[in-house]
This record gives sequence, structure tokens and C-alpha cells, in this order.
Amino acid sequence: MPDPNKSLLERLADFLTPQPTSPAERRQELIDTLREAQTEGLIDADALSMIEGVFQVGQLCARDILIPRAQIDWIDISQPLSEIIKSVITAAHSRFPVFEGTRDNVIGTLLAKDLLRHSSEKDFQVRDWLRPAVFIPESKRLSVLLRDFKDNRNHLAIVVDEYSSVAGVITIEDVLEQIVGDIEDEHDIDEEADNLISLDNGDIRVKGITELEQFNETLGTQFEVEDIETVAGLVIQHLGRVPKMGELIEIDGVEFEVQRADPRQIHILLARQLPKKPD
Repeated sequence: MPDPNKSLLERLADFLTPQPTSPAERRQELIDTLREAQTEGLIDADALSMIEGVFQVGQLCARDILIPRAQIDWIDISQPLSEIIKSVITAAHSRFPVFEGTRDNVIGTLLAKDLLRHSSEKDFQVRDWLRPAVFIPESKRLSVLLRDFKDNRNHLAIVVDEYSSVAGVITIEDVLEQIVGDIEDEHDIDEEADNLISLDNGDIRVKGITELEQFNETLGTQFEVEDIETVAGLVIQHLGRVPKMGELIEIDGVEFEVQRADPRQIHILLARQLPKKPD
């Protein structure tokens, strides 16, 4: 812990000189000191959050924040061009992994701008416009990945597991969000109607920012917690922490499965109502 007998500036200066403590201890001391600086009004809360995000990026790896394989919007090279165009327009992403045969055989990345700009040209072939796919292991550190994205001007990487199977994808936006928080771009959906989407298997795909009132109206539930307004807030309050991706949480007969989350917030969940237990 920081020495309370030293001034804030003295403690910050201490980090410029070698100390016998471990890097983890020094890191925590620095964070504690910066939090005190925020309390004293020397830095604002947004700056503190970003600094803490930088530390998190240094400790996380690709498997911690990747978009799982099941949630990827894939392009099958064998599809007719009309179907590919329809899929790209519906998903509204800028980049798509393209596979041939099986989804573990990724042959490249298709940019939406290339497809929509040139698809009307004579003899257009999707294969001719594929960009090389970038593959990374699940264990790759986010700090290293961010530098690679910047140096190589890539924006999407395919994450593979130890068996060389595709585990998911990760974008430069996913990494930056660990520092600055959720980034709303021109393709993000804001309408309340899209906060809750019914899936074919009966599950409900829920955005973490969905208000409890809207969730209750859709599922017929009666969740009401003082000072909690969103589904993500409900789950975090119930657990007492931010859950990890893939974690299952049961609250009053509803099971929540975390589909996408980072160390600071929940982005996407699946909700399913469990059968009522007999009295």
C-alpha cells in the first residue's frame, strides 16, 4: 500500500526509481495512488478508467475477449454472390472471415467495401478480393496484438486454439474497448427493439444495457432492484462481481449465460426461463 506519510507527488515520483517490490505490487501501488489522485480531483474519472484499462490490456490475452466461433458472421465462399451480398448487408460489419468447406478452413477476409463497390463488375469473383487472414493463438497478449494491428494495419484476427481450430475472432475495436470502454460505431444498434432478440432455440439474446422494465415486459418477469436499471446491472449485483464469458447465472427462475463480457462490463447475454420447480 502507498505510504500515507508521503505526499501524492512524492509517491508518484517513487515509481521513477527502482524498488525491491515485485512488478505486480508496484502496479497495484500505482493504481491505488492514481485512484487517490482522482479522489483529490487531480485527474478525472474518465482518465482514471482509461489508465486502468491500459493495465488490463497488459494482463489480458485474446481468449479473454474474443467473439466466440458461434457468434461469428461467416461468409461461405461456395454461396451464390447474391446470398453473400445479402449476408453482408444484414450483418452490417466491415470485415468478414471467409471459409471454404469447413469453418476451420478460413481462406481470407472479405471487406464489405470491396464487395459492394465491385460486385457489379463483369466477371467479379469474391475469391479475387479476399484479403489475407491473420491468425493468432488464444494466448496472445492484447498489448502485443494491439501493436501488431497498428504496425500491420490489420483490423481483424482469427483466433485459433491449440488444435488449430477456430476459437473466435477479435478486432482492433475489441481491444480498444478495454481501454476506453464500449465504442458505439455506425453499425451498432441502438433501437430498443433490438435489445432483445428471440433465437430459434427459444433463448433470448439480451444486450447488457437493456432496461429491466423492457426485459420484464418481454419475458413476463418481475425483476426490480433498487438503484439497478439494466439487465447487466442485475446480474452483476446478484453475483457481486462482473461474470466471465460463458458463465451461467440463475436468478429467480431465469438462467443467464454470458456471451460477451470484458473485465468491466457485460455486453451480451442469453436468457432462458427454467421449468418451474414442483412445490
